[in-house]
Amino acid sequence: MNSLKDVDVSNKRVLVRVDFNVPTDKKGDIIDDTRIRESLPTLRYLLEQGARVIAVSHLGRPKGKPTEEFRMDKVAVRLSQLLGKPVRKVSECIGPQVTQAIDQMNPGEIIVLENVRFYPGEEANDPEFSKELAGLADIFVNDAFGAAHRAHASISGVAEFLPTYAGFLLAKEVKMLSRVMDVAESPRMAIMGGAKVTDKLALLKNLIKKMDIIILGGGMANTFMGASGLSVGKSLHEEAMFGMARELIESVRGAQKKLLLPVDVVVADHFANDAKHKVVSVNEVPDDWMIVDIGPKTVELYRQAINEARTIFWNGPVGVFEFENFSAGTDEVARAVASSQAVSVVGGGDSLAAIYHLGIQDSITHISTGGGATLEFLEGKALPGLMCCNYNRKMVV
Repeated sequence: MNSLKDVDVSNKRVLVRVDFNVPTDKKGDIIDDTRIRESLPTLRYLLEQGARVIAVSHLGRPKGKPTEEFRMDKVAVRLSQLLGKPVRKVSECIGPQVTQAIDQMNPGEIIVLENVRFYPGEEANDPEFSKELAGLADIFVNDAFGAAHRAHASISGVAEFLPTYAGFLLAKEVKMLSRVMDVAESPRMAIMGGAKVTDKLALLKNLIKKMDIIILGGGMANTFMGASGLSVGKSLHEEAMFGMARELIESVRGAQKKLLLPVDVVVADHFANDAKHKVVSVNEVPDDWMIVDIGPKTVELYRQAINEARTIFWNGPVGVFEFENFSAGTDEVARAVASSQAVSVVGGGDSLAAIYHLGIQDSITHISTGGGATLEFLEGKALPGLMCCNYNRKMVV
């Protein structure tokens, strides 16, 4: 990809697509500013080099209309605090007000545009909207890996009209995820949790090709256990995917790799934090109970495997992590990954929540900000936000 350090940005107008789609509460206050913090190396570099920085991002899902709760004002305030310098927020993304604000900027200053998803042309990747947005700048820097799988105007559309470079966060994500899949040290392990096999089928197929050990948890593991002939009671599972799960099990065996499933589980009599619960073998799940976490024997089985791994990718909780009483399995997996000697990459909201809740984020090699983009990259898909940073890409003349 084109490197940001390969271009002179001094006194240039630089449009930077960042991912400021941070979680907020009902009042619009920022709950977690990780994504803003991750953008700082790119923004600081541009400011130090004397660029006039124009930051643009989406926030939430306003569906093409201005929505008060999704305005970028509080994001701009938080960015100003983190940068330690003034950040002006403009109430539009395009138009005379924006142009005037940019004309008034000095080198080394930054503004934040309004939520780009207030404009229908963003998600439609409208060429006219892309062209008008691109007209604000001399150079485009894409640093929004979390949105790199979207063919939107501010991701790939503007790249048709401007020289385009990868920001430091985007480049770091690509480097680390590529390392896990292609040049990692063996044994290579993937820990996959979450609700559905359907959502991660393509990823599972690719991981089986690349990894030496696959560990499953959550609803996904329930489907595989059901496909293996075990009763999973009223647990979340996908019976329609049993055939595919059996095919994947055979693929693992045929490739002489390991697939680890729970050997014991925590079951509950209903879906609630205060539900009656107990630990049972996977052969003894009551018909009218549901699996809500992995059991202590499974925790130990997974911990031993994690300790032996030299490369680990983890996505998704292994139990009903949102309930405190059933978060122990996910917490123990998190601790095991953090204490291992492996190169570790973690992605996915609940996985990251467990890492941050336990305060062990500094023990993880790389925490991916990507979400859906991370999964699609690991599936082997070509992401629009990465393709536009390629050396050989041609712009519209």
